[in-house]
Amino acid sequence: MNRILIVDDEPSVRYSFKKLLKEDHYDVLEAANGVDALRLLPKERPDLIVMDIEMPGMTGLEAIRRIKEINPQLPVIIMTAYGTTDRVIEAMKLGAYEYMEKPFDIDKMRMIIREALGMKLMTEGGIHLHMKSREEALPDLIVGKSPAIKEVYKMIGKVAASDAGVLITGESGTGKEMIAKAIHMHSNRADKPFLTINCAAIPDALLESELFGFEKGAFTDAGKAKSGKFEAVDTGTIFLDEIGDMSLPLQAKLLRVVQEGTFERLGSNKTQKVDVRIIAATNKNLEQGIITKTFREDLYYRLKVITITLPPLRMRMEDIPLLTEYFIERHNRSMMNAEITIPQETMDKLLSYSWPGNVRELENALKRALLLSNNQIITPDLISVDSETEPSAETQQTPEISETEGKGPVPLIALQFPGDPSSFEGKLYHEVIGQTERELLHLTLNHTGGNQVKAAKLLGISRVMLHDRMKKYGLEFN
Repeated sequence: MNRILIVDDEPSVRYSFKKLLKEDHYDVLEAANGVDALRLLPKERPDLIVMDIEMPGMTGLEAIRRIKEINPQLPVIIMTAYGTTDRVIEAMKLGAYEYMEKPFDIDKMRMIIREALGMKLMTEGGIHLHMKSREEALPDLIVGKSPAIKEVYKMIGKVAASDAGVLITGESGTGKEMIAKAIHMHSNRADKPFLTINCAAIPDALLESELFGFEKGAFTDAGKAKSGKFEAVDTGTIFLDEIGDMSLPLQAKLLRVVQEGTFERLGSNKTQKVDVRIIAATNKNLEQGIITKTFREDLYYRLKVITITLPPLRMRMEDIPLLTEYFIERHNRSMMNAEITIPQETMDKLLSYSWPGNVRELENALKRALLLSNNQIITPDLISVDSETEPSAETQQTPEISETEGKGPVPLIALQFPGDPSSFEGKLYHEVIGQTERELLHLTLNHTGGNQVKAAKLLGISRVMLHDRMKKYGLEFN
């Protein structure tokens, strides 16, 4: 019988868990705080801990740090009513198996408990690396509570403390640089330099000298020697945005830095050695670039030890109210305006648009509205969006994907456009996207024979997110 330790300062919470988990035939232990939990650990040897973050005395974050020092393999599920970016990332960085906000879905909690216990069984006897944590708090730049963005928070927490290469993918405007900064700020290099280079914004010849520096006389205007960005950021982190726009010769030089940590300045034969963590980002399909010989395959696999894919804003529309509040507060403070009100009609307009420019477009629209507002109310007419960028009915009907075996584009899912679109006034986008998502999940689960682990891996989402979507659309697979 698996033994589960419930750690919460509220007796009612512990009682509820005890009643629930005994129904599932678990042996349940209780502790009112982190200190008591640590005392129980060596004697009772639980198989799983479910623990609150906000407790008097020792917080859940401090407790999980101590627990992982004692037993790195012991899974810990963190729960709290205070869902902030910092806590999600910090808890996952410290090794939490999952992060749940109160009030939580009972069936979802049961599923996560089963998965955590199963994971413990699989990993017993394996090699585990203890990741040193940092106390610095992450500025709340990444905003959202949707399942999609929470998966990103968790990935940041898992990869931050290592020096592994990270490739951040996603559409323009999704916030890739913020993710890179978050990884750096939660890493062991947080007190070292962080630099961003946009590979698409700098001409190729200039980019080489920017990255690697040059010696006096290396080219016509080289009147004196200059160090490059890799030297400037030694021991820190460099973020190479739009890496897919880098030329092949530069990619070869970058590969050497990734593999060996060495390079030469332009016009020099002296080898420079640096210790730099490289985080790259792109909105392009680099795998397609490998096929077309515009991106090196060896560099691709060196950069993408870990891949974090940022969801477009249209896939996390529930975050728009939080993002709106955040951007209004940030820009309103700089403009020294009085308190701003967002009427429901304005929020409805924000929620009815698909935001092809993603978070950046939303921020710019809100900043413009603040500048144009003559009072403390942002009315719908102040929200300017480019309706011409919204997909037309003709372009919505048959989305395509490219195959790489010479067969050309093939339809993935045929959309059923409503015969009377006016009946879906203000809801058409969500209706069609929901229909598409349900069909995609159905086809994928059919393909995997109902195997949800394989389906989640194929889709590129977490097992928890897949379960949520299946429940949302009433999909059942045995």
